[in-house]
Amino acid sequence: MSTHGGPEKDHGLRLVPFRGLRYVPKQVGSLAAVTSPPYDVVVRPDGLHHLESADPHNIVRLILPQAATPADRNGQAADTLSRWLGEGVLAPDPEPALYVYEQSKGDLLQRGLIGALALSDPADGVVLPHEDVMPHVVADRAGLMRATAANLEPLLLTYRSDGDDSGATAVIDRTIRRAPLLSTTTEDGFSHRLWSVTDPVELEAVSTDLSSRQALIADGHHRWATCLRLRSEQSAPGPWDYSLVLLVDTASYPLQVRAIHRLLHRLPVAHALAALAGTFRVREVPGPLQHAMDALAAAATVGNAFLLAGDGAFHLVDRPDEALLARTVPTDRPAAWRTLDATVLHATLLDHLWSIPDAPEDIGYIHATEAAVEQAERHGGTAVLMHPVREEVVRDLARQGVMMPRKSTSFGPKPASGLVLRSLDLS
Repeated sequence: MSTHGGPEKDHGLRLVPFRGLRYVPKQVGSLAAVTSPPYDVVVRPDGLHHLESADPHNIVRLILPQAATPADRNGQAADTLSRWLGEGVLAPDPEPALYVYEQSKGDLLQRGLIGALALSDPADGVVLPHEDVMPHVVADRAGLMRATAANLEPLLLTYRSDGDDSGATAVIDRTIRRAPLLSTTTEDGFSHRLWSVTDPVELEAVSTDLSSRQALIADGHHRWATCLRLRSEQSAPGPWDYSLVLLVDTASYPLQVRAIHRLLHRLPVAHALAALAGTFRVREVPGPLQHAMDALAAAATVGNAFLLAGDGAFHLVDRPDEALLARTVPTDRPAAWRTLDATVLHATLLDHLWSIPDAPEDIGYIHATEAAVEQAERHGGTAVLMHPVREEVVRDLARQGVMMPRKSTSFGPKPASGLVLRSLDLS
């Protein structure tokens, strides 16, 4: 099984082996010190600086290079990758493999398969996106991928098996009984283990099982859109027809679904609240943060609800005026989409009441609740804290071909970046 040649036209997922690029342990301080969260989860600038200082070879220098212009950033990443390969900091595995990847922390355990997945268009119904993407982010990621000719971090995709102990599930269960290629614990408390699968019989068992499966993009919409864009630029079939993914069977390992919060850089809390007069119920709720988030969760069981922070207090915003929603929320999509908190936030609050464009200088998207509040307080903006969407809602909308507003969900745990990379020159 090779990534040379175009993907076969079958009805399901085609996950193929590749020669993984991995850090050489003796060349780095520790494997934990060179890993990073996915590029869009790194809180900048604090988290970026922390990762850069953890080890001079931290993967963040590739996924978030720092320079004055996009061209300089991309060139810097390409030069860094080339240098690390030349110095033996990163080295390819001797033969193509699929990789079993395990993450664990306390009672949480997640296992899946990392491989090169054949790209497919949303209309094919094989890989289902559920969120819109931002063109400037796709352009940014495309420039980086072109320059490095590499998939620097895996996307997170989910599928649902039949729940039995066969196919890919059986391969994973057999593989974890062997000694892993690597084992490390990152500073967030997660333990990570990685194994390679090279046996042709095992690879065929995975291929046969997945050939009838459909996947949901859990994390990595922009990178998937980037890969589709770059595939369209190629003149012949080849390694650009595939993307590096972690594929998790949620029948065996259910993912957690969290919200992604908004940071409104130029809108002070007082101005945000003033614009809501007569349209939403607004109440101040006591802290600490977790207590306020519990109040948000309770309100979200009744209808749309948001928590605003940034002025040292917490303001619960709920019970929107129904006439206002009828005027501002588009009616051309299913009720499940129209009643999403993210839909109401963007259509009613951001577009109508606050008149805030969805541009990076105006809105930041932050996964960590504490970081969103801290940055709003530090810079005089407003953090809009969200309640997560249920996974079944996400999957049902995706199957209908209905896109949720961008950055509506955060599935996890997310794979650590830096444990295995895919060079398109080796594929």
